[in-house]
Amino acid sequence: MTLQPPADDADVPRYWQELGLPGLVDVHVHFLPERVQAKVWQYFDQAETHYGRPWPIQYPLPVDERFAVLAALGVRAFPTLPYPHKPGMAAWLNQWSAEFAARDPRVLQSATFYPEASAADDVAAALDAGARVFKVHVQVGRFDPRDQLLEPVWALLEQAGTPVVIHCGSGPLRGEHTGPAPMTGLLERFPALQLVIAHLGMPEYGAFLDLAERYERVHLDTTMFATDFTEQLMPFDRALLPRLGALRDKVLLGTDFPAIPYPYSHQLAALHRLQLGEDWLRAVLWGNGARLFGLSG
Repeated sequence: MTLQPPADDADVPRYWQELGLPGLVDVHVHFLPERVQAKVWQYFDQAETHYGRPWPIQYPLPVDERFAVLAALGVRAFPTLPYPHKPGMAAWLNQWSAEFAARDPRVLQSATFYPEASAADDVAAALDAGARVFKVHVQVGRFDPRDQLLEPVWALLEQAGTPVVIHCGSGPLRGEHTGPAPMTGLLERFPALQLVIAHLGMPEYGAFLDLAERYERVHLDTTMFATDFTEQLMPFDRALLPRLGALRDKVLLGTDFPAIPYPYSHQLAALHRLQLGEDWLRAVLWGNGARLFGLSG
């Protein structure tokens, strides 16, 4: 029988089970302090002002209910991915994230940083406290990842090999420091960074595929990639599909749960319809994330 994509969220476990997987690893999930989360959701409630179209959040639920949704979907591991937009936020976000991760073994303890005098100390403290993944949002933070204040931070993270999920593409909104040029400069300085390019670098897909091909530890996540919503705004050139297929071991499932404008199952169906094969799907939905974070099957 030919594998069919999930019809809805309730059908997701059937899908990964038929692929022979123990579940899903989602490297792009957000859980934030309550006040921060409320402001993020308020921003998306006004999405028509920002993006010219509505962005109805699919899962605006209390924390325990969001945990339950992820459990029902079969998501075995996920981060919280906090990110600051001004100085003085990173240290308390990291403390909150460490405390939050202690409540559920599925949570990958997350941390973040900002170009400020305390950045290196903030990152060292987070690593000492057990951070397993960092989040950087170049567009929201409005900073150049090559900022000199971050030189010791990148050196620490390169040495530690800790993954950094970095939103650096120019979608859905272009920022002063978004796009491939700053990231190319950063990788020329720190070529062994374990980066996960969020959203597959949309809309500069080809340029970020270049970086994943060129640098051994650069990965890509699928957050919102190839969904109907994104294809209307920032379509992916299907001529690039063979390159994406060849990068099978460097692509990780990401979704942006809970602030997505469609059901979780649609992200999986969108990846399925790329027709890159079941081995590619097994690597993306479980294998690559499990390897990156040392998870057992």
